[in-house]
Amino acid sequence: MSEGSLEGLIDALRRLPGVGVKSAQRMAYHLLQHDRTGAERLALALQHAVSHVHHCERCHTFSEARVCATCLDPQRDARQLLVVESPADQAALERSGSYRGLYFVLMGRLSPLDGIGPADIGVHPLLDRASDGVVQEVILATGFSAEGEATAHVLAAALKARGLSVTRLARGVPVGSELEYVDLSTLAHALHDRR
Repeated sequence: MSEGSLEGLIDALRRLPGVGVKSAQRMAYHLLQHDRTGAERLALALQHAVSHVHHCERCHTFSEARVCATCLDPQRDARQLLVVESPADQAALERSGSYRGLYFVLMGRLSPLDGIGPADIGVHPLLDRASDGVVQEVILATGFSAEGEATAHVLAAALKARGLSVTRLARGVPVGSELEYVDLSTLAHALHDRR
């Protein structure tokens, strides 16, 4: 293997979130020195996923089919539409087992400083989907970062203007925590959003 190929592999591994130069080097050296079979499996799996995994036409999550299994599930409550930023967020909510409605995955969040606006995250397809005459409640489950809050605010205004009921995930004090150690913003939101 030429030096350029090794550097190319390291550079490719650095594209993963949280992976710096040293971690990428460790992974590359491990795969090439100790697990060439694993390296080949990884390469094939990546190539297969890139060519076969696309976005669901209805909810925009990752799917090999035109419409994902969740959207096709007749047991799901089509009156509820939960909006998340990423397929990872959708997967986390599914693992909780507490939501049985449908989803819409934005594939991002608003970030004017990074040049990411409403057209970049699928606001218009969301508005069309939510206005299908079946959806009765849109649940905004964007993150609680500044960008996630801004995204939720913009979406709520646009959805309410279309006469839809909009709710937001609750925020509050984590179970098992001591109040004196909870940050002030979380305490303020927990007090305001109390039941």
